[in-house]
Amino acid sequence: MSTVILDTITGKSTATTITIGSTPVVSASANSMTIRGEGTAQTSIQQGLAKSWVNFNGTGTIAARDSLNVGSLTDNGAGDYSPNFSTNMGNANYSITMMSASDSIRQFVLADSDTTSSYRIRVQNGSFSNADTSYLYCTIHGDLS
Repeated sequence: MSTVILDTITGKSTATTITIGSTPVVSASANSMTIRGEGTAQTSIQQGLAKSWVNFNGTGTIAARDSLNVGSLTDNGAGDYSPNFSTNMGNANYSITMMSASDSIRQFVLADSDTTSSYRIRVQNGSFSNADTSYLYCTIHGDLS
C-alpha cells in the first residue's frame, strides 16, 4: 500500500482543476469548489452540503439526540419548537426538510418564522391542533453567514 502525504494539490494544466485520466473532476475558485456529477454536470460542494440538522425528542423536556449547527432548542408550547443555529445562516432564504414520527396520530409539520438565527416548527395532528411528538428530524440547506 502506498501513502501520499502533501499540503497542496495543483492541477498540471490549470492550477485550479484536478483531472483523472482525461476527465476534469474537481475545480476550485475563491470560496467555491465543484465536482463533476452525472454526465458533464458540475455540482457545487458548498451548496450541496447540509448546513444544519437535528434529531430531537419533542415531548417533556425537549432534547436533541444528535445535531449539527444547532446550539439549542426552544419549546414554544405544545407541538411548537424553535431550533437555534450555532452559526447563523447568511439569509432567511434557506430550504428546510422536516419529518416527524408517531405511532398514534397522523401529523403535519409546518415551518414558519425563518430567520438567520432560527426557524420555527409546528407539529399538528389530524385535527389541526398542535401536538408534541417524540421524533422530529430537520435538515437545512442554504448559505452560512
